[in-house]
Amino acid sequence: MSSRRDFLRVTGSAAAVGLVGVPELASQEQQPSSPLPPSIVELPSMRSQAKPITVDERKQRVERARELMRRNNLGGVFMIGGTSLVYFTGIRWWNSERLGALVLMANGKHFFVAPAFEELRLREQVAQGPLAGEADVLTWQEDEDPYALVARGLRDRGFTTGELGIEERTTYVFSDGIAKAAPAIKMVSGTPVTAGCRMIKSAHEIELMQLANSATLKVYEAVWKALKPGMKQDDAENLLSEGFRRIGFPGEASVQVGKYTANPHGSLTPQVLEEGTIIMIDDGCRAEGYSSDITRTFVIGKATDKMKRIFDLVHQAQAAALQAARPGQQCQSVDAAARKVISDGGYGPDYKYFGHRLGHGIGMDGHEWTYLVRGNTTKLAPNMCFSDEPGVYIQGEFGVRLEDCMHITADGARLFTPQSPSIEEPFA
Repeated sequence: MSSRRDFLRVTGSAAAVGLVGVPELASQEQQPSSPLPPSIVELPSMRSQAKPITVDERKQRVERARELMRRNNLGGVFMIGGTSLVYFTGIRWWNSERLGALVLMANGKHFFVAPAFEELRLREQVAQGPLAGEADVLTWQEDEDPYALVARGLRDRGFTTGELGIEERTTYVFSDGIAKAAPAIKMVSGTPVTAGCRMIKSAHEIELMQLANSATLKVYEAVWKALKPGMKQDDAENLLSEGFRRIGFPGEASVQVGKYTANPHGSLTPQVLEEGTIIMIDDGCRAEGYSSDITRTFVIGKATDKMKRIFDLVHQAQAAALQAARPGQQCQSVDAAARKVISDGGYGPDYKYFGHRLGHGIGMDGHEWTYLVRGNTTKLAPNMCFSDEPGVYIQGEFGVRLEDCMHITADGARLFTPQSPSIEEPFA
């Protein structure tokens, strides 16, 4: 699971080890010391509760994508390896400088393009998914032009003019190569199709997100019980990683202390937990590929009156956003509801102390379409999922953020996890 913690920890060394080395490097850092605290040892595995997405579910997604392509006048959508490819096909593909991709067609047979030496590996995965018998596999040798092969695949399906949607995470060199090989076809955003499908979760997806969020909160509480003044930041983060391992889902979380909590995504500076000082834990885990994202802010021992006052203000802002998140309301109205509480409480105007949007869409990616931010007039609909994470950040002192994820229902919004009740007792 790629996270802010990964980025902060490996920024200095990524250039030397390369991106492929990052997960291994992170896992080496996270080996827990022993003996483990009882609260971590006692965490139960929840892994058996996660039911995989079925082939039939993915087939329904492909048909929905075709419907949205026709509605948006797209002849197809091009995507490389990533969460959208997994979402539609279940195929996990490592991206490199070599083109490996899928073109989902609005009409006609879908097709994959891959290096010839990868053909057997690709066919093995295709055979297990929703496109078995429904997609061709076109291959290219190392001395051949893969973009000409994409153009040929489109041409063979009668797609010679019109618009081809490009999935948003596609590397520019690939979309540019296709544009040059098929100049009569216009490259446009595929987001209306990919996000159009992924923004609205199925009941099964929401079950998996509920599981991931419930598991994350259990791990956070177990770690909170184990924290002691004098612990290093790394010790706390390693306990979190071990907690996720024991509960059965890949995950981790960052820990920030004191004045560094005023930076919403933390600091590279090594930190030590101190009694009476603000501590912030943020991130989560994945259940069958579906993400959680929770932030808890608390103190070990006694909080100051100012800490309590700001915690209560952020708590009220989070509740106001939850109340405002109803079907038919614009995304920006939810951000506005939380921001008004914080500004009215003396920590405005605008972005002065609450410097980020209220929330992001969440699902297979920790951050995905759409966003609870000013200017976003997208209307909320049932089964959309978001983070609800207001904060107040006072540079040089501390920050408080409370984050739980919510899903929109027919009559409002519901949090996957209960709000944190207080700064000294952060778990209900």
